[in-house]
Amino acid sequence: MKSIRTICFYALFFLIFFQLLADFVGAIYAFGLLGTSIPPELGMVALLFSPLLLLFLRRAPARRGLTFLLLVVLLTRGLEPALATRGRMMLAGVGVAGWLLFFPALLQRRLKADVAAITTGLLLGVMTSILLRTAGSGVDISAMGWGQALGWGLVALAGGLWWGGAASEEAVHSPAGRASFGRVLLLTLGLMAVFVLNYYAFTAPAVMARWTGVSYALALVVLLGAWMGVLGLWRWRPGLLQVSKAWLLFWNGAFILALVSAIANNMVWLPYNPQAYPIPASLAASLACCAEQIPLSPPWDALWCGGPLVLMLALSPVIFLDFQRLLADLIESRPSIRQLGGAFSLASLFLLLAIFAHVFTTVYDYIPVVGPFFRDVFPLVYLAVGVMLFLAMIATRRRERMAALGQRAFWGAAALAILSLISLLLVTARPAPAAPKEAVTILTYNIQQGYSADGRKNYDGQLAQIRAITPDIIGLEESDTARIANSNDDVVRYFADHLGMYSAYGPKTVMGTFGIALLSRYPIQHAETFYLFSEGEQVAAIRAEVVIGGKIITIFVTHLGNGGPIIQQQEFLTLVDHTPRVIALADFNFRPDSDQYQLTTSVLQDSWTQKWPDWQDDQGHKPDTKIDHIFITPDMHTLDARYYPPGPSDHPAVTALVKP
Repeated sequence: MKSIRTICFYALFFLIFFQLLADFVGAIYAFGLLGTSIPPELGMVALLFSPLLLLFLRRAPARRGLTFLLLVVLLTRGLEPALATRGRMMLAGVGVAGWLLFFPALLQRRLKADVAAITTGLLLGVMTSILLRTAGSGVDISAMGWGQALGWGLVALAGGLWWGGAASEEAVHSPAGRASFGRVLLLTLGLMAVFVLNYYAFTAPAVMARWTGVSYALALVVLLGAWMGVLGLWRWRPGLLQVSKAWLLFWNGAFILALVSAIANNMVWLPYNPQAYPIPASLAASLACCAEQIPLSPPWDALWCGGPLVLMLALSPVIFLDFQRLLADLIESRPSIRQLGGAFSLASLFLLLAIFAHVFTTVYDYIPVVGPFFRDVFPLVYLAVGVMLFLAMIATRRRERMAALGQRAFWGAAALAILSLISLLLVTARPAPAAPKEAVTILTYNIQQGYSADGRKNYDGQLAQIRAITPDIIGLEESDTARIANSNDDVVRYFADHLGMYSAYGPKTVMGTFGIALLSRYPIQHAETFYLFSEGEQVAAIRAEVVIGGKIITIFVTHLGNGGPIIQQQEFLTLVDHTPRVIALADFNFRPDSDQYQLTTSVLQDSWTQKWPDWQDDQGHKPDTKIDHIFITPDMHTLDARYYPPGPSDHPAVTALVKP
């Protein structure tokens, strides 16, 4: 195996690729988010096809060319986190384009490269991403605030490793072989499938925790335990990993089945009959008939919903064994630079389709013609990527010899795993006991996926506003950020950890809904999600209880569809009916002059008009067209109500001081 210096270079090389790709896609999505339409900036995805340039070369770029491409990748990664959304999109896109040129060119020149070193680098790069996101409470700490200095440090270290020795370890160039383009393409597609799976989920375990509702700690411990177990075998018993192709295919099949099951088992197959709603998410739908709901009780519900995820995490090391075998076969076939250019161009098309498919499972309601097809097909997206990997593995011929993993590489991985677990312990919210109050401050806030009104990623700006308000109970809307569309950032975890509050997330992200969440200084009890009827984007509501001063207060959080369809509000009010001491907070998407508002105020009272009957407060705000409301039952009283104009988000922050 190559030196630890080379392994560290590859670890940072792959880490930077995943960071650039996440920011690139997240920035493009932000433009569509701000306009709820297909943005012209979508054309920037053409940068993914940079490998087409390799078709015009007779030989791979020389060392100077590789160094130039690497410099582009490193500089763009260092600069882009500090830029506004448009600048971040452009620089991250250029960085991804440079990476997609550098990697195949490097493979073509290093025909005798140490495959194990590259594979180890990939694994360590993913583990470094996990560490950065765990330390950042669900957000990559190296891309936030002062943490960007750490990002620059990693960039400088990667450059130093390259110029300090990794570049000089280049193998002697060998002439191209006679491998067919079809074989080169299939192996390259397999490599891209490994990248996609890591990008989708494994670089950010919070994504998988949100699929199923299991704790982040459980997902992290199982994942790191499985990876360290395989690395331990690789270090001391590499022969045990020298499995036959048949066994490796079986392992892949079990992994793919567990992956798809982990997603599908957490989906609620909703009926088309409006009369069946609202539907508790605790009811799992019958696969035989959408209209039949089968209730599961503990512990069977936890086993059914969380068991496949745990199994999948335990089986996940297979993707790195796949990567090693695919890479070994590709290098041994000695493809020409033009073959690699064509193969990586088509693999980039596969990457683009994988990105579109994943994003469309959430925004299908805004995509004309093809959009409706992507509703409720989230498991199929992962199945398609898994099948591509499986087919590529069928095409492999040789069994890569598993030389023992170097001691430094193993202990480096162990250090990353231990630091991730320590970070988890240090940053996880530990809410202090909240003293009983006669009145509590309530906040409803549509955070627009963490973006400000002018389109900047603004987690810290929104967090600062929340801290200034000092609420006791918060309802967050549009908080479903643990997806590739939002750079895999878990903003709910980020807010909860930094505010020291309890949290309950709404619909599992496999359902493609508006993200809603409840944060509270008081322990959250009996939290449950209910689905409301929708012909467009799926809608849900959270119901939970908190106890303040010996009184049980029932909290509801929701986000209705565009226009606040009256059928959804009718269903929502059935949840509220005959429940004492209710606080309902949401982006209801209806204005005070609407029928929905009149229907609601026949059951509940608007906290704003309780305090300000003429709609204008003592600061001159008269939000008589607002769609963000806090409603309460008549047995509660509003002592104060405030309106904070848009800025940190495109929605106002609306608060009420309520006496239960």
